[in-house]
Amino acid sequence: MGMMEKLDVQADLAREYLTFRLGDEEYGIDILKVQEIRGYENPTRIANAPHFLKGVVNLRGTIVPIVDLRMRFGCSSAEYNAFTVSIVLHIGQRTIGVVVDSVSDVMEIPAEAMRTAPEMTSAVDASYIRGLAQVGERMVILLDIEGMLMSQDMGLID
Repeated sequence: MGMMEKLDVQADLAREYLTFRLGDEEYGIDILKVQEIRGYENPTRIANAPHFLKGVVNLRGTIVPIVDLRMRFGCSSAEYNAFTVSIVLHIGQRTIGVVVDSVSDVMEIPAEAMRTAPEMTSAVDASYIRGLAQVGERMVILLDIEGMLMSQDMGLID
């Protein structure tokens, strides 16, 4: 089996996604980008930061910006409670934390379960939606979390 064939086989395999809730919607992100999941802690505020950038936390010596995805997506209420978690992501060379309402689970989503996202009104800019996956009764919106966090309007990269 040549190298190219091997790659194709891997592309067909199901990918694992970490799913989480923001408001009424469920989102999935590539599990390979996830470093850890932690309870929410109040970050140190940064002056003049956009409203969705809650501040920074010191994670074992690394300064990690914390983005509240709920505020970024314009969710009406972003309350902090026992279920609120930060998902620490490894994006490019950066470590970035995102705040979500709750983490659901890790699920394997086969390529054939993915649909192209229709033109719809979602809290998320359509260019960051990889697709939709119907998993049993659940509809999961698959995010291109890297593209989103690295975008210019997030202000996380120089």
